Amino acid sequence: MIPDFLRPGGLAFVDIETTGATSSRDSITEIGIVEVDEDGVREWSSLVRPDNRIPPSIEQLTGISNEMVADAPTFAELADTLLDRLHDRVFIAHNARFDHGFIRAAFRRIGVDFRPKVLCTVRLSRRMFPEERYHNLDVLIARHGLQIDARHRALADAQAIWQFWQRVHRRFGGEAIEPVLRELLGRPALPPHLDPALIEDIPDDAGVYLFYGDNDLPLYIGKSKHLRTRVLSHFSADHRDNREMTLSQQVRRIEWIVTAGEIGALLKEAELIKTLLPTMNRKLRRNRELCSWQLQAQPDGGWRPQLVYARDLDLGRQENLFGLFRTRRAALASLTKIATAEQLCPPLLGLEKPSSGRCFTHQLRRCRGACNGGESPAMHGARLMLALRELHVERWPHRGPVGIREGDAMHVVDAWCYLGTAKSDEDLYGILDGGQPNFELDVYRILVKAMRRGRIVDLSAISLRTLGPSDTDSTNSV
Repeated sequence: MIPDFLRPGGLAFVDIETTGATSSRDSITEIGIVEVDEDGVREWSSLVRPDNRIPPSIEQLTGISNEMVADAPTFAELADTLLDRLHDRVFIAHNARFDHGFIRAAFRRIGVDFRPKVLCTVRLSRRMFPEERYHNLDVLIARHGLQIDARHRALADAQAIWQFWQRVHRRFGGEAIEPVLRELLGRPALPPHLDPALIEDIPDDAGVYLFYGDNDLPLYIGKSKHLRTRVLSHFSADHRDNREMTLSQQVRRIEWIVTAGEIGALLKEAELIKTLLPTMNRKLRRNRELCSWQLQAQPDGGWRPQLVYARDLDLGRQENLFGLFRTRRAALASLTKIATAEQLCPPLLGLEKPSSGRCFTHQLRRCRGACNGGESPAMHGARLMLALRELHVERWPHRGPVGIREGDAMHVVDAWCYLGTAKSDEDLYGILDGGQPNFELDVYRILVKAMRRGRIVDLSAISLRTLGPSDTDSTNSV
C-alpha cells in the first residue's frame, strides 16, 4: 500500500500531543510514529517533557499529566531518534499542518532544519469522500470502523491514521489514489525571486504578512488564522485575478507578524495598511470623508436625515447616527435605496428639491403621499426610523477603555478605537498613557463583532487594578 513514487524511504504516520494549539509558544508532550516500508510496520512512541506546564483542560483531554512528563526526555534529547525514524519518509498526519508545524518548530529551536514531504489525511479524506461533510479523526474512526484503544494518545491516533490509509487503498485501489496523492504532495510554484526556505519558515499561526517588491514599501498586506497556508495560496497555479498574478510576479521578500489570534490579526492588518499604505490593498485605507446620517426632529412631528461628517462628531460616543459611509455619494446612494424600498418621500428626505404639491415620485406611485397630506409627517418619520434601524451606529457602551482577552494578550480599545495590544502590565500602562487615535470605520466593524464574542475586561479604573486575574473580568457580551 505504498505507491512506487513514495516508496524510497517509506511512510511515517505521525501524531503528537501538546500543551496547546500554538507552535510558537506551546510544547509537545508526546509523539507517536507508525513506520511503514518494505521491511514491514514498526511502532514507536515517547512522552516528551515540555517547556511549559500542561493546562488542566489538556490533561483531562489527553490523560497526560504534568507528573507523567516530569521525568520524560526533552525534545532535544529525542531529536536524533526522531530524525532517524523520519528520514526520507513521507510525513503523514491528520491535520498535518498542526503536527508538522509543531515538530518543525521544535527542531528549529535546536538549530535543525526539518523539511519532509508532508501529506494530510484530512485533505485525503475530503478528496476521496467528497459527499461527506465532516472529516475529523473521531468521525473517521466511526465511519470506517477503525480500531483504537486510547483516543488523544499519540501512538493510538497514529495507528488510526495508518488504518485509515489501508481502508482507503482497499476501497479505491492504487490507480485511483495515486493521482490524488501526487496532487496533495505537490507544492505551489513559488515566484522565482523567493527563497523556498523562507516560505518554510512562515508559521501557520494567526497573524499578518507583508509582501515586498524591490524597495521597502510593501506591495500588499494580508492577514490569516493560518499564515503559511494563506501565503502559499497566493502562489497557486490558478491565479484568481490579474492582481494575484501581478503580485506573484513582483514579490521579492515576505515578512510576517504572529498575533495572539484572529482579532489581533484583523486589528494589526488594519493598523499596518493605514500606516504603510501598500499599493495593492484596495480596502482598509483611511478616508477623510467618513460620514453618517443623523435624524433631526422637525416642527411638524416628522424626522429629516442630515448628513454629518466624522470630523465634526465625537464618533464612538455620538448618539443618533445611522450608517457609516466613506463618501457622500455612498451615503446618498444608501438613503435613496431605502427611500425606494420603503416608498418614502425623496423631497422630505432632502434627496430632491422641495416641490409644491405631490412630488414626482408620488406621481409614479412610489411615495405614500407625505408630501401632500396623504401620510402624516409623524408616520413618515416613524417609517424612516424603522428603515434606518439596521444602520444604527452603536454607541460605546462602557465608561472608559476596556480590554479584549485573546490568548496571552489583551487588545485595549476605547470608543471603538484600537489603542494597542498588551502582554504585560507595563505594556498596558504605556498604551493607556498614549493618545486617543482617530475613529476608523474598519476598526469599528472589527471591534463590534469581536466584543460580542470576546472576554471583556473593564480598564476604566486601571490605576487600582492589574492585568492579572481580577474582578474586572467579564464574560458578558456587549
